Amino acid sequence: MTVTERSVTSRNGYAWDITVQASTIEQWRKEVAEAVRALGGDPEAVAVARLGASELLANVLKHTDDRWCRLRVERRNDCIWIGASDRSLEVPVVTVPRWDAESGRGLWLLREMTAVLGYSCTPGGKTVWFHLPLSGPAHRGSERQGTASPQRVSGMRE
Repeated sequence: MTVTERSVTSRNGYAWDITVQASTIEQWRKEVAEAVRALGGDPEAVAVARLGASELLANVLKHTDDRWCRLRVERRNDCIWIGASDRSLEVPVVTVPRWDAESGRGLWLLREMTAVLGYSCTPGGKTVWFHLPLSGPAHRGSERQGTASPQRVSGMRE
């Protein structure tokens, strides 16, 4: 696992600058789970956060030339916000997967399991992120609308 910097951004969040490697994604899942627990997440929130962290990091590995990313976990009121920022300008697209496909369903599943899934473009890349409640189900079905800052495309939620 390559960590450039590990820092607690505040009492409400954690951030790591990392170089993503396939062999270390499980370790980052554990780090995210630990952070979500420390921020007050219940076992369901921890489980969804682990799955979501895997998907975000796997997408950095698969869709970027530069494997650097900043992984962040933050408590925002009664929700957990998790995001991965990378240097790719390619925005994510969520599609309904073919059920016999061997890949391509990760963000779709994450969208179905979280309260909100979206991305924000930055001058040097993007951040893909999701929200989930500290406890209880993610209440799928939140409004799917974009704003001027966070963006959504093809079924992606703000």
